[in-house]
Amino acid sequence: MHCIHGVPVIPSESGMREKIKIGISSCLLGEKVRYDGGHKLDPFLKDTFGRYVEWMPVCPEVESGLSVPREAMHLIGDPGSPRLVTIDSRIDHTNSLLRWLKRAMSDPDRAGLCGHVFKARSPSCGLSGVMMYSPLGTLLGTGPGIYAKMFVERFPALPVAEEGSLYNPAIRENFIERVFVFKRWLEYLHGDGSSGGLASFHASNKMFILAHSPMHYTILGKMVADTRRCKRDALQSKYIRTLMEGLGLVATVKKNTNVLQHIAGYFKDLLSPGERQELRKIIGDYHDGRVPLAVPLTLIRHYVWKYDVDYLKNQCYVNLNPVELMLRNHA
Repeated sequence: MHCIHGVPVIPSESGMREKIKIGISSCLLGEKVRYDGGHKLDPFLKDTFGRYVEWMPVCPEVESGLSVPREAMHLIGDPGSPRLVTIDSRIDHTNSLLRWLKRAMSDPDRAGLCGHVFKARSPSCGLSGVMMYSPLGTLLGTGPGIYAKMFVERFPALPVAEEGSLYNPAIRENFIERVFVFKRWLEYLHGDGSSGGLASFHASNKMFILAHSPMHYTILGKMVADTRRCKRDALQSKYIRTLMEGLGLVATVKKNTNVLQHIAGYFKDLLSPGERQELRKIIGDYHDGRVPLAVPLTLIRHYVWKYDVDYLKNQCYVNLNPVELMLRNHA
């Protein structure tokens, strides 16, 4: 099976027209799979974001054979390879979980995932901050849950987040944007997957990359410019991991302002004096914190179509994702 960046690439007759597929801890969708028989429904994830994605729910503890309800568990032993043990009866369920994980990590259904949302602080699903104890009950530190750790190691380029962090508008926006970019990446892989296709993919994301990391913008540009140095699969793997690393950095007001001013240069000979003044003012208002990023981008989008600027029509940075997700609307 052909693999890119650790994700099996399976041909699909339907291409990538279906909804974005994202893994998620089942309890966040309201499924009663927790140790106490309850759930941790997140309305935004299920009802708002859920309109645009196909959730792939998973509860590692239940799917590895544990019951609902069940005795509470925690992680003990070496923080690098902890054991999943019940708190009162001291029953070790690690081996059954690892057997399930071995099958799950090679499950073809995980091909095409564009991200994963994990339940915070879960001994199986927490991405970080999960308590690790000694056999005597002494707190040794914190780290990832067993499933989350293995998932990230198996799919290092995929966008991941804990549901708690997504209450922060900037973090939520960053995660969702990376998910949309990763979907476009899979569309490229399911298309021709050629060097020319990579150049087109990179070109459409240039402004987006620049807003997050000028350093990664330069590195990725050099990769695309010299495709002869490494084989296609190796180049694709290196590119997507570098891209996701760069997009994981914060797109600050300063960096966004730089990109907006760069975009404004494409209208230099097109806008009327009044329109140029309006655009400068709106960009300045964003820079000074008086309006969110969505405001100058909406005006730019208007000018892009009014003056038929083909290059900017293809820039993902300009083309906002669904308005219902309220991206780029926070101050």
